[in-house]
Amino acid sequence: QLQLVESGGGLVQPGGSLRLSCAVSGFALDYYTIGWFRQAPGKEREGVSCISTKVFNKKYAESVEGRFTISRDNAKNTVYLQMNSLKPEDTAIYYCAARRTVQAMCALSREWYREWGQGTQVTVSS
Repeated sequence: QLQLVESGGGLVQPGGSLRLSCAVSGFALDYYTIGWFRQAPGKEREGVSCISTKVFNKKYAESVEGRFTISRDNAKNTVYLQMNSLKPEDTAIYYCAARRTVQAMCALSREWYREWGQGTQVTVSS
């Protein structure tokens, strides 16, 4: 059974950085597209970034473009989200999600993904 475990969240000041990790177990990461999502209190879960299999196509939400970078290390079965220049509005619970696919594509739609982690809290505050 596929399991996703997020880590790396915490409290950071505005302008600071964090790197989130999504560790995958149960299956080889090679066959899965991974997405990062976030949910702030009172708001819907929104797509932040995603990375495909094979050629590692990437997508970013407009709100994080240029500040966040997604990457994957299939040998370590881990996907990362490097978050720089953090803003208070980035405060949320961050989730990673997976979908097995042979297509070199990803999506920022939460309905597209089949497996989810439990989330890690990111708080940006002075």
